[in-house]
Amino acid sequence: MTESPAVLPSYVRDRWWTPSDDTGATAVLDASTGEPVARVSATGLDLAAALDHARTVGQASLGALTFHQRALLLKAFAQALTARKQELYDASASAGATRADAWIDVDGGIGALFTYGSKGRRELPNAQVVVDGPPEPLSTDGSFSGQHVYTRLPGVAVQINAFNFPVWGLLEKLAPSFLAGMPTLVKPATPTAQVAERMVRILVESGLLPDGSLQVVCGAVPGLLDHLRLGDLVAFTGSASTAEHLRSHASVQTGGVRFTSETDSINASVLGPDAGAGSPEFDAYVKQLVVELTAKAGQKCTAIRRAIVPAGSEEALIDAVRARIAERVVVGDPRAEGVTMGPLASRTQRDEVLRQVGRLVEAGGKVVVGALGDPVVRRADGSEGVAPEGAFVAPLLLRFADARTPAAHTVEAFGPVASILSYTSPAEAAELVARGGGSLVTSAATHDTAFARDLVLASAAYNGRILLLDRDDARSSTGHGSPVPHLVHGGPGRAGGGEELGGIRAVLHHMQRTAIQGSPDMLTAITGVWHEGAAATAGGEHPFRKSLATLRIGDQVASASRRVTLDDIEAFATFTGDTFYAHMDEEAAAANPFFPGRVAHGYLLVSWAAGLFVDPAPGPVLANYGLEDLRFLTPVSPGDSIRVTLTAKQITPRETDEYGEVRWDARIRNQHDELVATYDVLTLVAKE
Repeated sequence: MTESPAVLPSYVRDRWWTPSDDTGATAVLDASTGEPVARVSATGLDLAAALDHARTVGQASLGALTFHQRALLLKAFAQALTARKQELYDASASAGATRADAWIDVDGGIGALFTYGSKGRRELPNAQVVVDGPPEPLSTDGSFSGQHVYTRLPGVAVQINAFNFPVWGLLEKLAPSFLAGMPTLVKPATPTAQVAERMVRILVESGLLPDGSLQVVCGAVPGLLDHLRLGDLVAFTGSASTAEHLRSHASVQTGGVRFTSETDSINASVLGPDAGAGSPEFDAYVKQLVVELTAKAGQKCTAIRRAIVPAGSEEALIDAVRARIAERVVVGDPRAEGVTMGPLASRTQRDEVLRQVGRLVEAGGKVVVGALGDPVVRRADGSEGVAPEGAFVAPLLLRFADARTPAAHTVEAFGPVASILSYTSPAEAAELVARGGGSLVTSAATHDTAFARDLVLASAAYNGRILLLDRDDARSSTGHGSPVPHLVHGGPGRAGGGEELGGIRAVLHHMQRTAIQGSPDMLTAITGVWHEGAAATAGGEHPFRKSLATLRIGDQVASASRRVTLDDIEAFATFTGDTFYAHMDEEAAAANPFFPGRVAHGYLLVSWAAGLFVDPAPGPVLANYGLEDLRFLTPVSPGDSIRVTLTAKQITPRETDEYGEVRWDARIRNQHDELVATYDVLTLVAKE
């Protein structure tokens, strides 16, 4: 008699926990063999205490860190997982994932950590507040202003994840929430909980996790939303019906709990009218369609469900897909040599996929590639035959004679299933895309830029992402079904309306935007960014002689004046070749509504300003690496004078380097104290 596997532990309150009574624990079965691999139960777990631990201990430990420190931890998490990812590949095989499938899940998740680790240091300040946009002047004398800022939410980010991506699904949500400073509690899906548990165990054993920052509950969590409150956030991935049930909970409706979801999506892929059989776009379309049918056995929220093609091209597509599947696809146990497509995650999932295929067939869909029933598969020992104990389904392609059949746009068989629908005009193609009711992604294979533009403009509002595939990007494209952390992953309508990724946008979902009103001194103190009118320290040691250890926000140098002559203007024009008439032709310049006559080059004034404020000797300032937000406001005529004030605006030490970035507020004024130009100077400055 086979001994029952152990109950998967949960990691709560910074320690591993298992129930004292595992009676009734849910068995997790190997997707290929049906043998038990784990049991799952959270009976007796004090969920309220776990959430409180996150809100107290987790908030304190993450709150003590800056964005850059959190970003470096994300990078370290990625490195720790990379060193042990073979363990995750092995665990994934029991859930039906081939090595290629596991690469999408495991390496994709690790890649999200690396990306957010990098973007967090490049795009966020080494601070705990994000400034959103420029200040808004609210008084004529500059004594009262407004500034939008983002601060982290005070609660816990709760993940309720789907079964198909136990690693990526967890990490793509963890990365932005962790970077924002929110502790996370994860409820992984039962069929693949053993993979999520293994990944969390690697992170725990790395010793890198701040106290209370990550918890995972393996098992049912009844009443979870009852324990949530204002400041908490729920990120759900799963079915639209479950999302609606959760969204209707009082904690979400009236309790202030934020709720984001990524749900069912009847994604489309459009073949352009120019992409006939044999064209690079047709070949790329077929390759992509087969990949989306077979990768993760079609269990991808971004997989292609509707192949929308020009009328008359259906047979060519069917023949090409059938040939590519016969040539490239071997269904079987992922541990068997040569297998390229594994089973679904469970027999329950297999039965549900076949039930939904049945609905499609009843609605008029005709199976044109593949067959229903148990397919012949390759077992782990290399033998071949049907394996009813596994969760296998062959790739299936259906065809609908009527492209507007409602079921084709509303019924999702979450597996290796897609339907062919034909269109007769670009407008009809866009209409068919929209009938999906909101999708995560639509792709189009076309080299016709006019068709692509029309399709995008008509379809973008129904999609979170659109991929345009042609001969120029086919080799480098990340593919229809591959979200990347840099870009939004989510979609409107049926797709849930969320944005789980999107670079720093996803971080800001875990923060509150607040308008702060006050004096320049108050806004400077709160944001860590100097505001015009706030206290400044001028005189004494030149700010360029100060390292980051002694430089302070508001340190300022005010220059002497320099008079502009006509000879200066002409010399600069001759030297640079910039002989634009406003600088060289008095009559033409005077006829211009913006100039009183010949004026100095803006770049001449910026160059002079550098000469007026710079301290030339070697010192803590290592390099000038750019200007930002340069605006020329008042023209400067021969005989005018300019001067410049340079103020330390923002100081950003780099955690891993012996220098940091200093942003300086530069303001050029004329002899009448009118603003001539404003801009930010960016420098690298030594820490000591």
